[in-house]
Amino acid sequence: MAKKKVSTNESEEQDSFSLFSDFDIHLFKSGKHFKLYEKLGAHLATFKKQPGTYFAVWAPNARSVSVIGNFNSWNSNDHRLTPRWDESGIWEGFFAGIGKGETYKYSIHSNTGEILEKADPFAFYAEIAPNTASIIWDHDYTWRDKGWLAERKKLAGKPQPYSVYEIHAGSWRRKFDDGNRSLSYKELAVELVQYVKECGFTHVEFLPVMEHPFFGSWGYQLTGYFAPTSRFGSPQEFMELVDAFHEAEIGVILDWVPSHFPGDAHGLYKFDGTHLYEHADPRKGFHPDWSSYIYNYGRAEIRSFLISNALFWLEVYHADGLRVDAVASMLYLDYSRKEGEWIPNQHGGNENLEAITFLKEFNEVVYGTFPDVITIAEESTAWPGVSKPTYLGGLGFGQKWMMGWMHDTLSYFKQDPIHRKYHQNEITFSIMYAFTENFMLPLSHDEVVHGKGSLMGRMPGDEWRRFANLRLMYAYMFTHPGTKLLFMGGEFGQTSEWNHDRSLDWYLLDHGGHKGVLALIKDLNAFYKSEPAFYQYLDGRGFEWVDYSDRENSVMIFMRKAEKKEDAHIVVCNFTPETRQIYRIGVPHRGTYSEVFNSDDLKYGGSGVLNQGVLYTSPVKCHNKDYSVSLTLPPLGISVLKLHEEQAEFEIE
Repeated sequence: MAKKKVSTNESEEQDSFSLFSDFDIHLFKSGKHFKLYEKLGAHLATFKKQPGTYFAVWAPNARSVSVIGNFNSWNSNDHRLTPRWDESGIWEGFFAGIGKGETYKYSIHSNTGEILEKADPFAFYAEIAPNTASIIWDHDYTWRDKGWLAERKKLAGKPQPYSVYEIHAGSWRRKFDDGNRSLSYKELAVELVQYVKECGFTHVEFLPVMEHPFFGSWGYQLTGYFAPTSRFGSPQEFMELVDAFHEAEIGVILDWVPSHFPGDAHGLYKFDGTHLYEHADPRKGFHPDWSSYIYNYGRAEIRSFLISNALFWLEVYHADGLRVDAVASMLYLDYSRKEGEWIPNQHGGNENLEAITFLKEFNEVVYGTFPDVITIAEESTAWPGVSKPTYLGGLGFGQKWMMGWMHDTLSYFKQDPIHRKYHQNEITFSIMYAFTENFMLPLSHDEVVHGKGSLMGRMPGDEWRRFANLRLMYAYMFTHPGTKLLFMGGEFGQTSEWNHDRSLDWYLLDHGGHKGVLALIKDLNAFYKSEPAFYQYLDGRGFEWVDYSDRENSVMIFMRKAEKKEDAHIVVCNFTPETRQIYRIGVPHRGTYSEVFNSDDLKYGGSGVLNQGVLYTSPVKCHNKDYSVSLTLPPLGISVLKLHEEQAEFEIE
């Protein structure tokens, strides 16, 4: 929707302009104003027939506040804001003649005696780093995604496949025409959208696109909460990128960071000279891992700020979901802290009760306003009910990253196959808790940085075995219960660790093995989306073990099931490089089966050990089934079988 310039409805005699009503102030002070971006910040307006800009900023402990910019030679004596009479702490003012594109900051004279120059936390646009001023802007744009949004609404609450391509916009692909530069939003709207569409992913997830001063923070240390980074273009050009994804029937998920913020001088830290956004006590307000500051979730105005920010990206930029970063760090008062470095809650425990209340309210408001979007928690502990509704005592997220699966899977695959029989429990353990949450299986950016190397680099053996292991791991991921997330480069077997200052190693696609991995991902995405058995049920109804006890051969067999019994699939995993002939498995019904997927196919760079033709059942009991089939297990491969539909007369238990 287009955002129009606001105009006062006040009479000509009124000598002041404000976007705030008394009710707005009441909501703000009670932590219930969730559209603050329509009130605070810089808004183009017309007052007394004079076009200009209305400014409003929350700085309750300021002695005076001025707007400074090129329009007044950065002089804080001009363009002074006026404090509201209602003790809200909001300073406001309208100034004619200041228009779109002007840079500005707030000059805040604190009651502590400091003079601070702060960027606008509610600015819609910012200067390109290392410059730090805000820019007056609007959201005028004509969206073309009405059909996408209608379909999204229609599918709300229904089982859907989520195969997410996680990307860092600044390093996905680089241009070298004028140096080693990132692609613009306009270029991404063509090149990235086309690529993600060809790969078959259902969604793209951006590492934070909000404005951030340090490129090396990947966006997780942000200062521009309502501004897409200007490094790649304007707000409207980012809208165009989202629109292009929607036209290609691809959802857009944004990383959102309500857990901490940096201490840059122009940012939120000591915004009005006091600990306004953060806790004053460093045992609650300072994050030792990231040398950043933690929001005071118990303060009503902070809750309004954060939830307004979440709704902003869903409303104004049509995002389809938010992945919430570092939820575990929010839930625990002693997160990454030693004894004596944290303060227990009122009950003596380590739970951050204020953050828990905030997260629940965030999810309630998001789903209450946009029931057709998704919220995803990056939460790495055993906290119960992360993805359960709040009315059942949960935190209310739609999905949760399955970090245990990720750690166990990567640990298992780094083992030489000869030793995997001693680690069978690692690869099977995830099913013990797979249905306690609505899980997403993440192979994210965190797994290819800080000396961890690439996913390909963790695979053991010679070149052929490394590729085979990687294909096997991806096939296992796509057939395992849970939605999917893969960080960029993983889809073609990037061999070097991710470097945010470099492009992905696209030249690797000149190598047949990497082409094969990409072909595999494309087929896995198509297979996953087309077969309800792999996404329809989020609970145990969609999974049944056939056999997990063949440790000696490192073989694992399970069934994925759907509402329609004919949609069931049998997944056979061989985690060793040995081809296993005449391997018998139990099946739920007599008839004929076909192999519908095999990760060892020649087109993927495999050895071509396939089960072609029809597999006939025999009345030989196996795996507690009355019937069985014999097949050949491909080396370091997965074979997926399906009963011919015309014979699917059995009842799935």
